[in-house]
Amino acid sequence: MLRLSKKADYALIAMNHLARKQGSPSASTSARDIAERYDIPIELMAKVLQRLVRTGLLVSTQGTRGGYMLSRPSGSISVADIIQAIDGPFTVTACSTEKHDCEQYSKCNVRGPLWQIRERIAATLGTVSLAEMAQESEPAPAELAVVRRSGVSVSAGHGPRQG
Repeated sequence: MLRLSKKADYALIAMNHLARKQGSPSASTSARDIAERYDIPIELMAKVLQRLVRTGLLVSTQGTRGGYMLSRPSGSISVADIIQAIDGPFTVTACSTEKHDCEQYSKCNVRGPLWQIRERIAATLGTVSLAEMAQESEPAPAELAVVRRSGVSVSAGHGPRQG
């Protein structure tokens, strides 16, 4: 089974949060604010955000109004960029790396097809921008509760409607 690391999950959550704030006066957000909003350990969120700064996807500013912001428009950042910034290159098998440290490497009859699958996954993730992901985000549970109390129902893909 293919699965993202927890750090990659957290990076996507943080980047999605920042993409939704991009262009607003409060676009810069602290690690603490993001961690508290999504119930993520602050130390782990800080490490993830620092890694995203080192890879050039975020910029950070110090001070009382400091925090993290996207380094460029969310439409120019792909989901693949974010995942690879945290987890490194995509792999689906031990031989997916340049090391070739798999005992079966010289006799493997599925290496080629598996590499093609890896390339297709990477290409697909590369076609989804952070802007698209932020646009398609579901409302947070607290937001849903407010919508439900107001008499508006939400159905997948159709937005709010009067109920």
